[in-house]
Amino acid sequence: MPGDPVARLWHSATMLREHRGDGHVAALVCARIGGTEAHVLSALGHGIHPAETFGRNHHLPEEPLAAVMAGLRERGLIDADGRFTEAGRATRQRIEDVTDELAAPPYEALSPAELDELVTELEPLTARLVAAGSQ
Repeated sequence: MPGDPVARLWHSATMLREHRGDGHVAALVCARIGGTEAHVLSALGHGIHPAETFGRNHHLPEEPLAAVMAGLRERGLIDADGRFTEAGRATRQRIEDVTDELAAPPYEALSPAELDELVTELEPLTARLVAAGSQ
C-alpha cells in the first residue's frame, strides 16, 4: 500500500474498481452475454438507439455487428427495431443486480461508522469530480 495519501486513495479506488469490474464480467458470463452483446445492452440501457451507433460498437464491421444483433433478437432480448424487450430489460437488470451484489463485500467489511466516515470524506472529492464533468 502506498504511503502517500493521494497514492493510497488512487490505489484503493483502483482496487475497488477492478473488483467491481471483475464481478461485472462474471455476471455477464453467467448470463451468457459476450463482449459486443454487453456493449449493445449497455447502449440500450443508456438510451442510445440504434445501439450500433454506440462508441464501442460503431467502429465494428457491419456483418459481425449485424450477427450480434440477430443473436440478441433470436434470444428475445431485443425486438425487430433493436430495442429492449421485457426479457432484455430483465436480463440487463439481473446483470446489474449481480454486479452490485458481488461488489458489496469490501464495503460490508466496514462498520456502519466507518462506512459513514468514508462517504463523508469522499463527498467533497466526488462533488469536485462531478463539477468537472466526471460521471
